[in-house]
Amino acid sequence: MVFDVGECLVDETREYGTWADWLGVPRHTFHAMFGAVIAQGRDYRDVFQEFRPGFDLYEEREKRAAAGQPETFGEEDLYSDVRPALAKLRADGLWLGIAGNQTVRAGRILRQLFSHDVDLIGTSDDWGASKPDLEFFKRVAEAVPFEVDEILYVGDRCDNDIRPASQAGMQTALVHRGPWATIQWSTREARELPTFQVESLLELPERISQFNAPRR
Repeated sequence: MVFDVGECLVDETREYGTWADWLGVPRHTFHAMFGAVIAQGRDYRDVFQEFRPGFDLYEEREKRAAAGQPETFGEEDLYSDVRPALAKLRADGLWLGIAGNQTVRAGRILRQLFSHDVDLIGTSDDWGASKPDLEFFKRVAEAVPFEVDEILYVGDRCDNDIRPASQAGMQTALVHRGPWATIQWSTREARELPTFQVESLLELPERISQFNAPRR
């Protein structure tokens, strides 16, 4: 099993709020624009362009870090089901990994949070490939010591996670949380493409056990 990061393991509400503060935009205005951009099927980075044309996200990340306000997340930002779900999946003998579109800095934080809980932590910055590019999922497949169709990729987005992971030959699970899953949840793709749709990561151990039962 391999998990996405943002809105799968990490609730990004607080972090996007800090971006609104950095831009000098009311948080409710930023969040409203964020939802509108997602609903239109646009890249989330367009949100920043709406408020500041020419905004360079990577450059601004460096500016925030230099100003002592780096992007960050911690234990308090993890969804409440993350720790118990990982513990149960590990107890069931599953190989676990984390891989998402994250910076080198975020990768260091993930390793501090999960170094004893998972077998792999990989980021787009580590690999030089980002979702939804199939090269990213090729890197995942290369890093996981199982056949590609034995890998379950868990994410919150049809466009960035479920669709490309399926195209790469993986099984997939769509978790219902965060803005993307909320908007996409009732679409035909969300209903039909994932191997599983789950409301909580805590559903995964039983769903996986049932899925694997006929193969035993």
